[in-house]
Amino acid sequence: MISKTARNALRAVLCIAEREASGPVSATALALELDLPHNYLSKTLHRLAHSGLLQGTRGPGGGYLLAFPAAKLPLSRVVEAIDPEVPERRCLLGRPECGESDPCAMHGRWCTVREAIDRFFAETMVGDLLRRSPGAQERSLPPT
Repeated sequence: MISKTARNALRAVLCIAEREASGPVSATALALELDLPHNYLSKTLHRLAHSGLLQGTRGPGGGYLLAFPAAKLPLSRVVEAIDPEVPERRCLLGRPECGESDPCAMHGRWCTVREAIDRFFAETMVGDLLRRSPGAQERSLPPT
């Protein structure tokens, strides 16, 4: 539903949020923990910082912090920073013109699914996915 880069951006944002109390998280530490190439992750983090979702600091002890409280940062903001034009808005059957006035065979059902997915990403905050104490029932985002 979202690109691999957007999934990895979500994973990175969750790691940063989980470690927020410890200060900035370096790109190197994130790359090791998430098992991602450093250069690739650095570019992703830079895009998130450029979009205003992360704050980056340079030098020893530098790294990335969330620019917003995790409880107020919707997943949709992270995804949109990486995938500004969502490919799922195109016709699933590949038609150049597909809409309410000339729908494809899948249009109605897909719109219902897409709206539920959009709602999930808009209503779910990063803070909702943070790891909880062992007794908590909420789950964190699984690795990709």
